[in-house]
Amino acid sequence: MDFALSDEHRMLKELTQRFVKDELMPLEAKVLAREADGKGIHITKEEKARVDEVSQKLGLWGLDAPEEMGGFDLPQVALIGVNEAMGSTITPYTLPPDSPNLRMLMATVNEPQREAYLAPYAAGKTVSAIGISEPGAGADPAGMITRAVRDGDDWVITGRKIWTSRAAEADFTIVMAVTDKEKGARGGMSAFLVDKGTPGFNVLRRIPMIGGAFTYEVALDDCRVPGWKLLGVEGQGFAPMQVRLSTRRMEMAAWCIGLAQRALDMMCEYAPQRVTFGEPLSHRQAVQWWAADAAMKIHAARLMAYDCAWKLDQGRDVRQEISMIKVFATEMAWEVIDQAMQCFGAMGMTKEMPLQLMASSVRNMRIYDGPSEVHRMVVARNLMGTKR
Repeated sequence: MDFALSDEHRMLKELTQRFVKDELMPLEAKVLAREADGKGIHITKEEKARVDEVSQKLGLWGLDAPEEMGGFDLPQVALIGVNEAMGSTITPYTLPPDSPNLRMLMATVNEPQREAYLAPYAAGKTVSAIGISEPGAGADPAGMITRAVRDGDDWVITGRKIWTSRAAEADFTIVMAVTDKEKGARGGMSAFLVDKGTPGFNVLRRIPMIGGAFTYEVALDDCRVPGWKLLGVEGQGFAPMQVRLSTRRMEMAAWCIGLAQRALDMMCEYAPQRVTFGEPLSHRQAVQWWAADAAMKIHAARLMAYDCAWKLDQGRDVRQEISMIKVFATEMAWEVIDQAMQCFGAMGMTKEMPLQLMASSVRNMRIYDGPSEVHRMVVARNLMGTKR
């Protein structure tokens, strides 16, 4: 196995790193100030317009979108480096289009949906959301109770979704619902395309999360959706949903590698300068071991990520590997960032430094798209051949 990136993919990684350094990191001071003032973590419309313009000119849009829609259709291996670079900053910005929902659409759309939804989304002209989790259901799809019932040529959706990112801003939301109660998640779950402003699709509240992030709670009250907006095959929405979730989990692993690498770099730069009791922190064995352990774990996570991406590009079943890297990378980054905060002492606790937002981001990632405990359960069941 060749562990070296191709020249094209290496240059793409370096280009993304320069973009992050030149365009996103300079915005961090403003992002930190807004979050400290209780305004959440965000960039302004003007800042986003500037970043959009630069990233599009650099050719960083549509990296894994279909070539026939102006994308580059890059493999997963190429995206690891891109997402590692994008994950190294606290400035919230996503290179259009957001890959998880893109991949789900690519796996399911029919021709009318391709023109109406996939094409503008792949071009970065629309924003999407996905409604999966429900109050009380959490990470268990079998607990989903949102129902979609046929009514003539339409579907009527009733239920509630929670922890839905971008629900208020999205041009359309992919809503997961049960269409066959008896089969449930095993052949009875379907996906629907629900446009912003559809009667019965009601954003109830914005939920503030740690780290200045926000999610939303959504109610679907007899929400009527035309029949052609059933995404994919009726009753077979679980597998495409997993494509979406697996894509996000791969992204999270790369983001965590980027965050952990930045925390390590900060620690290695600071420790030789900070003198306590007559010695630089870099002379302390505890700090040396923090750095050494961090470097080893980052290296391991990076190899795991590239291995998983390579297998995915080969068309292999990587559900086991994705669960492992989702747990390992998020918990690794949490540990490395925590030790960097310890190294910086009181300054590491302030909202003047990015470490606290880095830590909050990783803490969120240890929950969403499947908490660590669920992924450990998946890995153990596969190893032992058990059902529970």
